[in-house]
Amino acid sequence: MSLVISSHSPDAFGRAVSVLDAGGLVGLPTETVYGLAARADLDDAVASIFRAKGRPTGHPLILHISDISELDRYVVNVPTAAVTLAQHCWPGPLTLLLHKSHAVSHLVTGGRETVAIRVPANEIARKIIKQCGHAVAAPSANLFGHVSPTTAQHVQNDLGDSVDLIIDDGDCTIGVESTIVDFTTRSPQLLRPGGFPTEDLESIIGEQILMPTGESRASGMLASHYAPHCKVLLVDSFDEAKTTLSSLVNARILDHWANSPLYAASLYTQMRQADLDGVSTIIAVLPNKSGLGMAIRDRLSKASSL
Repeated sequence: MSLVISSHSPDAFGRAVSVLDAGGLVGLPTETVYGLAARADLDDAVASIFRAKGRPTGHPLILHISDISELDRYVVNVPTAAVTLAQHCWPGPLTLLLHKSHAVSHLVTGGRETVAIRVPANEIARKIIKQCGHAVAAPSANLFGHVSPTTAQHVQNDLGDSVDLIIDDGDCTIGVESTIVDFTTRSPQLLRPGGFPTEDLESIIGEQILMPTGESRASGMLASHYAPHCKVLLVDSFDEAKTTLSSLVNARILDHWANSPLYAASLYTQMRQADLDGVSTIIAVLPNKSGLGMAIRDRLSKASSL
């Protein structure tokens, strides 16, 4: 199995950077989910991400940098509104889709001229990236299409020996992936709802963020994703969930307890636990569409579509 080191270990950073510099893969903690990190300037290392996850090579990765000052190294022609969001929201669970510079490999972008980029809020991740001296490509550290990992154990369970080192920094604090906003279109488009509520982003730039049009061009845009092995049924209330439960065998209710941050933080762990317990069906109560609720509804919808 993979080597797991606590983030509190004095040699954690050095070991992580050594693995990345050698072209290896690191299970990297972030505030959203654990990422499968490789140095983005090493094509062989990036290719190993796709192999480890079973991910289609045309499905682009997200670049992670340690500070906003590094942005101009990887992107060009950044709109003012995108700069404003970066200044207000980084470090944090926001990813911007922008026009890539020559420093970004087409392997990272799935052959596109655009790249998704963010600064994670997790201090451990930023320190490792800074010491590495280059952006890392870091999609979620799980098998493609499966439930994202929010603990080091989840990474090990999914990827085993495919990842060289896992930095264990405990549970992810947010628990769902970053919000992705496309600034390569005429008006900004929401490619994936996530850890940063869309309404908050709109208030920062004073502009509406539209729903996406066109092809899938960023992580999490596929119709089916984030799925446990068990079946996922969606309902609108706890009462409906109880009624549905009474007609099923070996089912479990997944409820939001009127607390979207708690629902988001525990969502993937509860899905994985249901699989470990041999549950056949999850009955998930949909939260309100505001705030983190929008991201949770998106993940549940995609998990239920398989």
